[in-house]
Amino acid sequence: MRKNHVIDLNDLSKEQWEHVVALATRISKDPQAYSSYCENKILATLFFEPSTRTQMSFQTAMLRLGGSVIGFDNPMNSSVSKGETLADTIHIVSGYADIIAMRHPVEGAALAGAQYSRCPVINAGDGGHLHPTQTLTDLVTLSNERGSLDNMTIGFCGDLKNGRTVHSLIKALCHYPNTTFVLISTNELTLPIRFKEIIEASGCSYREVYSLEEVIGSLDVLYMTRIQKERFASEELYEQQKNVYVLDQKKLDLARPDLKILHPLPRVDEITMEVDKDPRALYFKQARYGVYARMALIITLLESQSNDPILHGKETVHCCKNPNCVTNIETYLKNTTISSGTTEFCEYCDAPIELN
Repeated sequence: MRKNHVIDLNDLSKEQWEHVVALATRISKDPQAYSSYCENKILATLFFEPSTRTQMSFQTAMLRLGGSVIGFDNPMNSSVSKGETLADTIHIVSGYADIIAMRHPVEGAALAGAQYSRCPVINAGDGGHLHPTQTLTDLVTLSNERGSLDNMTIGFCGDLKNGRTVHSLIKALCHYPNTTFVLISTNELTLPIRFKEIIEASGCSYREVYSLEEVIGSLDVLYMTRIQKERFASEELYEQQKNVYVLDQKKLDLARPDLKILHPLPRVDEITMEVDKDPRALYFKQARYGVYARMALIITLLESQSNDPILHGKETVHCCKNPNCVTNIETYLKNTTISSGTTEFCEYCDAPIELN
């Protein structure tokens, strides 16, 4: 764990996140028993990007634990609008709060911010990169609704390139035996190479397909995602992709009766409303599990404070080529890399680094 921060779910050991999942399940059965766990504690929600479920579920989690909430949901209402650096914002706010949940449109921003924080930082989503608390929500949902996280064939459908929820969940499920990933996307929205290498290194398997109808009957879990308009360079590119994958009753009729359908929400048009009444559709229940998952994580982090320094990768003179990487925006940050096989990746955003 990086000084008790959760930037990537892998900052926790498998045992630690299974503890959080088990605690979330206990909380869901008796929330009142935990109503004073965070009395006199303050959560700061720093949301540099719009959010409904993540922001409100963090706020609800802290309030249900007896704590208080400060923060902003629009950076233009903060000193960011005056040019304040991310480092200074975090340095100041961490002196006011006991724990921070941060959403940011720039990839690697949560890791960058954590380096300047005096309290735990939770990554509530950094660009199209990672979203570890959504993954905890997904694990709590699957654990409760499926009964096991082992021996699973899970299909991820839609925007796998920019889908931070997809990236985080794949990394987590690689720790469970006999996981098979079915990656359903267009060529333009395929899963980044970094995450394919993680699957391969784990011993799990994956296959890439274009057609949802072709594979839906073989799936234990279908994880739908929206095509993320805000991640596209132009309206034209978005329009080319937006209606490629739509889950409707006709496609659902091809699926197994015990299929579990998840979606991190919000949806746009990728799941029709007729699917909502099907008992296999779990996405609204999944959102409710998110409050319990975040309550459990807040308790765990505040109970296990650590003074260990943040671990860094290797320093490099090579700049990250990802224009949405935090190192290209907060230019005071040092460029650092991590290795996977023969490839070097930016420590902040996981983009491959060109060494030549």
